[in-house]
Order: sequence, then structure tokens, then C-alpha cells
Amino acid sequence: MAGLAWDEAGFRNPSSDPDSGAGTAVLERPETKEETKRSDDGDADRFAHYVSRDKMRESQLTGRPVVALCGKIWVPKHDPSKYPVCPDCKRIYEEMMG
Repeated sequence: MAGLAWDEAGFRNPSSDPDSGAGTAVLERPETKEETKRSDDGDADRFAHYVSRDKMRESQLTGRPVVALCGKIWVPKHDPSKYPVCPDCKRIYEEMMG
């Protein structure tokens, strides 16, 4: 094989003839469509929720999600004073305080 370079161990050096290399293959992956279902239809995103101060501080430091009294799980990022209070959180809180 003229023009091909072989190394000491008997392997062909592909850089000596790049056009004869193994090439590149593309693996086709079947298209899958992931659907994420929201149980609250986005309504809970329009409210300020009740969460303990300790959990809120911890979330601000770690970025971990919090759980509101109504069960909503999220990572707080917005100013809650700009939203009305979640009616479910308010009802649960009032029942707890009795």
C-alpha cells in the first residue's frame, strides 16, 4: 500500500491519508415527544403562596424548590408582593391558625 504510513506497532496512521480514514457516522435517534402535564393548568403561577421563612431562606441559598401549603412545588424567583395570595394557601393557613 503505497503512500500509507504505518507506526512501529503495525497500525496505520490515518493522518497520513485523511481521505481513507474511517469517517464519521451519524446515529439516527427515533423522535420522541415528551409531554409534561401540569396539574394546576398554570393557575398556581399567578399567586403568592405560603411557605415557611426557613424553607424560603434555604431555597434562596441552595436553589432547591419549596412546597407551599397548597402543595405547589417551585423555586421562588419573583417578588410575591406583586401577586394576589393563593386562596388555597390562605384557607389552609386560616384553618391551621384556627
